Amino acid sequence: MSFAELGLSDKVLQAVTESGYTTPTPIQAQAIPHVLGRRDVLGVAQTGTGKTAAFTLPMLTMLEQGRARARMPRTLVLEPTRELAAQVVENFERYGSNHKLNVALLIGGVSFADQDSKITRGVDVLIATPGRLLDHFERGKLLLSGVELLVIDEADRMLDMGFIPDIERIVKLVPFTRQTLFFSATMPPEIQRLADDFLHNPVRIEVARPASTASTITQRLVATGAEGHQKRKTLRKLIRAAEDLKNGIIFCNRKRDVAQLQKSLSNHGFTVAALHGDMDQRARMAALDAFRSGEIPLLVASDVAARGLDIPAVSHVFNFDVPHHAEDYVHRIGRTGRAGRSGAAFTLVGRGDEKSLAAIESLIGQPIGWEAGDLSTLSADDESDEPRARRGRERSTRGRRDEPRGERRDEPRNPRRAEAERRVDAPNRVRGRRSEERPRPAPARPPREADAMPEAEIGLGGHIPAFLLRPIVLKKKNDQE
Repeated sequence: MSFAELGLSDKVLQAVTESGYTTPTPIQAQAIPHVLGRRDVLGVAQTGTGKTAAFTLPMLTMLEQGRARARMPRTLVLEPTRELAAQVVENFERYGSNHKLNVALLIGGVSFADQDSKITRGVDVLIATPGRLLDHFERGKLLLSGVELLVIDEADRMLDMGFIPDIERIVKLVPFTRQTLFFSATMPPEIQRLADDFLHNPVRIEVARPASTASTITQRLVATGAEGHQKRKTLRKLIRAAEDLKNGIIFCNRKRDVAQLQKSLSNHGFTVAALHGDMDQRARMAALDAFRSGEIPLLVASDVAARGLDIPAVSHVFNFDVPHHAEDYVHRIGRTGRAGRSGAAFTLVGRGDEKSLAAIESLIGQPIGWEAGDLSTLSADDESDEPRARRGRERSTRGRRDEPRGERRDEPRNPRRAEAERRVDAPNRVRGRRSEERPRPAPARPPREADAMPEAEIGLGGHIPAFLLRPIVLKKKNDQE
């Protein structure tokens, strides 16, 4: 099947051909006809199968008819992260090169004034994150009553990570007669129930088993010690030994670990950048652009980079931490092995990660092989989180610390330290004796019962003001009186 058989317009087909694509992916081949038929669609497919183009291409065809009005977008695309939203904009610009459509991006970290000016001119396609979209709506700068098509991308992430109240509010603001599209790589049952509330008689499209991984990805587990020095050392050895490593993404569970690991790798000579949610938008986009261009071969990131980022040439993915949620593993390793390319995914596993690992293997329906032995092969040194150099220093100095002070009197003393001790002790000398030779003061006597409760003072007590002590001068009376 070719794109020409899907019912797309000539302008869209020309842009697709210029982009170098000839055959649609399974999710595109099944979803595009239903979208053009104005049906609600729930698309479930593993990451890297072209879900973004599955709703971008039919939207461009549908938007050729009609015109946008000020502050009233015609279509709305919701994304969980800024990077995904910016990536969708790139897809519309690529495939919409033959269209004269206005596309606006509403994300945090960008000036409100610039976004307001675009909305005021009229927007055909509005791509936004939920928080910034509601900010514009509450400021009275945006009306959603003209939305004809609503797209919720990465639906499980949007609904599962605190966006449920925002999504429910946005769905109530758009017209009831809208067309709604859901696309995601995973769809747990509890998320499915929420999706059913937003979709009307949807067409469910599954081109692969939910939460399955691509067969082009080689998955391996690497046994390592506890978090910290030994774990970072294992990662460095793994990166140096990786075959055909062109670039790679290293995922951490926590933002603070991202910054710490990026600094550690830089200190060991690796060219690496960091990407996490606490960075400002300009720094995040700069790091992502440098990684895409090949200027920086390694990117340490949190799960903000795990969803939907289209970087086709990623050769390796390293999970520095085993993800807490099994679905995140599917999205993380999906950054490699895209568009039919081969890729490799390595996950560092330590003691305490067995439960999370079992959940991942249960979700993907297959066991993951170990690289050079499992956790039972770890030695005592490998499991220790303390640097060997530090342990060696402690072993070399432990005996000296345990020796009595008197047995080290013949050791040479530091002259600077001796001079400092002499100056500090000088004020405490009494009659030629050092301070440690002074007699100890007698212990204080125990308090008596009379001392426990002082007597109540009458009047001014023992204090007499000075004006009462002044002498009084009496004047003599006149004789006439």
